[in-house]
Amino acid sequence: MFERILVPVDGSDRAMAAVEMAVELQKKCDAELFLLCVYRHYSLLEASMSMVRPEKPENLDDSMREYATGVVDRAKRLAKKCGSPSVRGFVKSGPPARTIVSFAEDKHIGLIVLGSRGLGDVEGYLLGSVSHKVTSLSHCPTLVV
Repeated sequence: MFERILVPVDGSDRAMAAVEMAVELQKKCDAELFLLCVYRHYSLLEASMSMVRPEKPENLDDSMREYATGVVDRAKRLAKKCGSPSVRGFVKSGPPARTIVSFAEDKHIGLIVLGSRGLGDVEGYLLGSVSHKVTSLSHCPTLVV
């Protein structure tokens, strides 16, 4: 049914629940499992406006990439613990929803499984969420957990 399943992860409990659900689907479909963590690029201007001033300033992109890599590693460990026969992890920079959809198109993903933000109907409608945007932009089926 689905040859490739993508799970965007951000470290939240809902994202980890999506990993567990995706592993179950992966086993039933004999699919490849892809994990993706997207971090936002911070410009030097944004960094200079921060009220937090560390003694040794770091490159924010490096810090964000390191955090995202840790999120993917944790999600991979969970997927293997749940019985995933194979899982691949990726880290990308960019606007989350568009980066997820673009990645799915590039890798010929058949199904995206992602965690919901848990907002109420009115709040989600007014603010929008990554899961809502992905379901709107994606050309493949999307399961929101």
